[in-house]
Amino acid sequence: MSAELDADEVDDSRDDAAGFLADHDVFDVQPGLTEGLTEAQTLLADLVSIPSPSGEEAAAAERLVAFFEAHDREVWIDDAGNVRAPADDSVLLTSHIDTVPGDLPVKIERGVLWGRGSVDATGPLAAMAVAAVETGVSFAGVVREETGSNGAWHLVDDRDTPEAVINGEPSGWDGITLGYRGFLSGTYVATSELGHSSRPEDNAIQSAVNWWSSVAAFFDADDSEGVFDTVTTKPVSFDGGPTDDGLAVEATVDVQFRVPPKYSIDDVREVAEGELTRGGVHWETPIPPVMASPRTPAARAFRAAVRQAGGKPRLLRKTGTSDMNIYAGTWDCPMVTYGPGDSDLDHAPNEHLDLAEFDSSIDVLIDVCERLAD
Repeated sequence: MSAELDADEVDDSRDDAAGFLADHDVFDVQPGLTEGLTEAQTLLADLVSIPSPSGEEAAAAERLVAFFEAHDREVWIDDAGNVRAPADDSVLLTSHIDTVPGDLPVKIERGVLWGRGSVDATGPLAAMAVAAVETGVSFAGVVREETGSNGAWHLVDDRDTPEAVINGEPSGWDGITLGYRGFLSGTYVATSELGHSSRPEDNAIQSAVNWWSSVAAFFDADDSEGVFDTVTTKPVSFDGGPTDDGLAVEATVDVQFRVPPKYSIDDVREVAEGELTRGGVHWETPIPPVMASPRTPAARAFRAAVRQAGGKPRLLRKTGTSDMNIYAGTWDCPMVTYGPGDSDLDHAPNEHLDLAEFDSSIDVLIDVCERLAD
């Protein structure tokens, strides 16, 4: 399966990259950043050098397209802004193009690349693009994972189920992520008549405070099994006061829940609505939790590949949520999440990735794709 890149292809890709970056504004990049790097490392450094916060991924998407075109792969940007390079669907390699905001200096020091997205998730994204070219499997770089996962939702609606999915997020080159908590968000809204503050009845603001306190207390009582198996409750904004006409009091609370696989989204929603005494909650589209089996062909291939590369496989569960949740909720196929980088550095001001780890992750991905294709 492996398709080694020949010297002419590498030179063409480097020329394309140099021309691309010359035509696009990049921020605070170390001079001569890519000098002496391999083609794969150059792709990574270029992508980290191109600002790509959610909703502004177009320039980074163009760089990915140029990489695939340089290796004679079919590639296009779809209606959502995703980069699509379909091929052998025995494996779909996919990661997100966007990052969180943050203008961090891009530099390489002692074999370590510093910059926004180097870990989450430009490192995994670049590794998967390289592995897709090397092995001939399908690839998708998706947009807006850090906000509403628009790209992943579009992808599951717009293509058939692949035989296996490898989703790109940092796990460390020897780590394999099998589980993520789900995500439920909503807005509580309540209204009450405006009255004198001496009246004993609760107004809408008090009702909002009482409602959220009751919901949080219910789930706080079930925190004995560790963070992953606990429902995390989080109010993210609170607003309240008299209406403009002076006749009523309104209160709104934006809330979020992280839902472990032992609960369903409906379980959490039922508890939250059961604590209502006034008002109601408008729920956003939920993202269900996921817990994949370690015995799927994809998980077994990763364990074998990591061992082959001299590592000891680590099976991980993450307390956050990723696009894997969306894929698992729609596609019935083996899947794992994998990628270079320390997830503790996600969104951090000191985000950085060791280039040796990046290279190791590409070797593992190539091995996994070849095992699954066979």
